[in-house]
Amino acid sequence: MKTILLIEDDTALRENTAELLELSNYNVITSPNGKTGIIKAKDEKPDIIVCDIMMPEVDGYGVLESLSGDASTSHIPFIFLSAKTEHKEIRKGMDLGADDYLTKPFDEEELLSAIESRLAKAQLLANVLEENAVTEQGVKEDKGLRSLHELKNFFDDNGEISEFKKGETIYKEGEHSNKIYLILKGVIKTHKMDEGGKELITALYKADDFLGFTSFMDTIPYQESATAVEEAELAGVSKNDLKDILERSKNISLELMELLTDNLSEIKEQLLQMAYSSVRKKTAQTILQFAQVLNKKPEDSIKISRNDLASVAGIATESLIRTLSGFKKDKLIDIEGRNIRIIDLKGLQLIE
Repeated sequence: MKTILLIEDDTALRENTAELLELSNYNVITSPNGKTGIIKAKDEKPDIIVCDIMMPEVDGYGVLESLSGDASTSHIPFIFLSAKTEHKEIRKGMDLGADDYLTKPFDEEELLSAIESRLAKAQLLANVLEENAVTEQGVKEDKGLRSLHELKNFFDDNGEISEFKKGETIYKEGEHSNKIYLILKGVIKTHKMDEGGKELITALYKADDFLGFTSFMDTIPYQESATAVEEAELAGVSKNDLKDILERSKNISLELMELLTDNLSEIKEQLLQMAYSSVRKKTAQTILQFAQVLNKKPEDSIKISRNDLASVAGIATESLIRTLSGFKKDKLIDIEGRNIRIIDLKGLQLIE
């Protein structure tokens, strides 16, 4: 049975989360603050740590920094919990070496998935280290970049920074693809044109997402176009530089493979929704998707063009407008000019 150390100052949240994890067959150790959390981590040596950021005594950043500097605890996977969603706060935790980041409120599946993923990755990396230890030369894995988060820091520090205004094109379908991008700020849509000249949005990307993966062969052109949905800032790294990094680091290659696999699963889910869901469900799910990508709270307005909404949902703009009017009558949303504000989040989620 795997042991989880849960460090959380909110008593109700700590107790509820601990009970949830215990019901999922984990042994749970809890701590109400960072100071005692550090002591318990060093004494108990848990398999994974789930830690709040804003806490008395010592905050989450201090906990991670302390444990990362100790050889006996530096290898333990670390997941942050916080209500903060700003890019700089996420990157601050990742810069210190955190493995994952969950924003409150989170659901049961999201928490368990993050824990299972990080435990599996830790086991995988342990196996890799064991294999490296028994090689003839006894040479360790590449001493440079060690994780996907360090790769993102490499993009931040060494990539070519480009800024794009809303509606500006990052790259076009058919153009020579020689760069991979990390989004530092803003939202990007990728899209294709069908035979009738209608635009189909294939994916939405937000800050801290990679953009531009097609093939590592320079002769393969971009298979879709990318456009800024709102003002954006990107860091670009050449494919040759990225190939060199991946060739020297199995760990990053495995993490990147996992990330791209997750992206494919999301795209397949979107395609199934477009093919089989009702117009009302397609519209509702698309509004929720935009709200998530834009990091909007339910009470905040979503400023997005009707054409983009229709394109992601895979329906005609006229059908979308009629459906939005129906949602407004049902008091699920409010429409203020070109802005949409979610009134009944649960109601939208339950639409079939």
